[in-house]
Order: sequence, then structure tokens, then C-alpha cells
Amino acid sequence: MTKAKISLLAINDVYEFVAIVSRFPYDIDLISGRYAVDAKSIMGIFSLDLTKPIELNAHTDDADELIEKLDKYIIK
Repeated sequence: MTKAKISLLAINDVYEFVAIVSRFPYDIDLISGRYAVDAKSIMGIFSLDLTKPIELNAHTDDADELIEKLDKYIIK
């Protein structure tokens, strides 16, 4: 599993984020507090508190391309 902290501050960020993660065949979850949602679900993401960093869990050991494409959302 690959983990990263991300930030989605604008509505357009969420739409672009979902468009990117939807291209990958493996499961990707977003976790905020005690809530976990499918990262490919726009409605799920909007149910999270987007004012705080969100944990991304990609269920693969080969997420280099995903991390590269999501670089602008990853908190370093």
C-alpha cells in the first residue's frame, strides 16, 4: 500500500483529482478522521472535511505514476 497526505482546496481540484485517480485500475481511498471514501467518488470526497489534509491510500505497491500525476495535491 502507498500512502500520502493530500490537500484539495477548490472544487476544480476535486474534479481534476477524480479524473486522475479514475485512470488507475487499483483501489484508492481517502481517509479523513474516522471516515474513509473511494477516491474515485466525487460525492464521497465532498462528504469529507476538505479544510484539513486528507490521507490517500493506494492499494498497490507500484504507485509511482499516480504519485507523479498527483504531485500538486501532495503535501510535502
